[in-house]
Amino acid sequence: MSQNSECQLYKYNSSFFLLKKEKAAYFAQNFLLNELDDDHVAWLNFHSLADMPSIETLCLNLQIDKIGIENIFSESRRPKVEENNGYIFFNVISALPSQNSKDLLHKDQLTFFIAKNYLISLQSLDGNHFEDVRNRIEKDRGKIRSKKSDFLLFRSLEAIVDNYFEVLDNISEAMEIIHEKLHKSIDKSLLLKIELERRKLIELKKIASPMLDISIQLLGSESTLIDKSNHVYFNSLHHSCSHVVTEIESQKQILDGMANFYYAAQGQRMNEIMKVLTIVSSIFIPLTFIAGVYGMNFKYMPELAYKNGYYIVIGIMFLIGASLFAFFVSRGWLKKRDYTKQE
Repeated sequence: MSQNSECQLYKYNSSFFLLKKEKAAYFAQNFLLNELDDDHVAWLNFHSLADMPSIETLCLNLQIDKIGIENIFSESRRPKVEENNGYIFFNVISALPSQNSKDLLHKDQLTFFIAKNYLISLQSLDGNHFEDVRNRIEKDRGKIRSKKSDFLLFRSLEAIVDNYFEVLDNISEAMEIIHEKLHKSIDKSLLLKIELERRKLIELKKIASPMLDISIQLLGSESTLIDKSNHVYFNSLHHSCSHVVTEIESQKQILDGMANFYYAAQGQRMNEIMKVLTIVSSIFIPLTFIAGVYGMNFKYMPELAYKNGYYIVIGIMFLIGASLFAFFVSRGWLKKRDYTKQE
């Protein structure tokens, strides 16, 4: 995204809200001087990190240290809530179903800075992660406009966790389709689809687990920026993150069961093929033996002089073959079974 991309500023309290869209350079110069006051909560959201100089200028004006600034532009190695003089910052990873077949998930790193009267969120990619939060502010839904920046942070993180559930729902729908196809046919592509959904779950767990750690750290924070009355909301966020991780493991087990079912069905089909081949061999073994005996080139074989010997032997061979075939049918060994369907 170009440096001309807009940033969004929401200023609100219980009786008022204002939405302002400007370039990053504007907020770098005016956010601290003209947009912050004690009567409103200010939420500044960057849709891109392209204008790095303006973002750095904004952070320096807000007295954010160099570690916090570097944290915006570098990939987070481990989840950690950093508390500094007057603000808290941390990184999280968002996830949405990918529209690109080359990518498993649509991921984005978001950085949050929270202070007494503002919240700054920075996205490395353009993405609508906070639509519900914006609607709550604009339509005065719930408690958000009567609360401070820590409640806004909770709602923002909750929106990201909701995106995790959206990914899980997307994977669950794909699993339903795979499950239906598994019980109709054993297509080789099904195993690849199972593996693809399993890899999505593994990647989602790598994203959701750090968010779980972040929720624990925020819940246990003694910072005055997180009001004790809002701990119940961060506790709810923690339970939601735990539920995501649990659901990931549950769906992974289901996919493992599907893969095992696929291999079992393939094995049963191979057993059916081997059974048919074995039955055919069992029928022709005695016939081959008889043909082999009378195919020997001995001069004195009593049966060779019989006038109807050929027809007698052919009849005996037909009778043996028919008897064996009838025996196998009576035992149900020639009945075709579909092991992809439950009886």
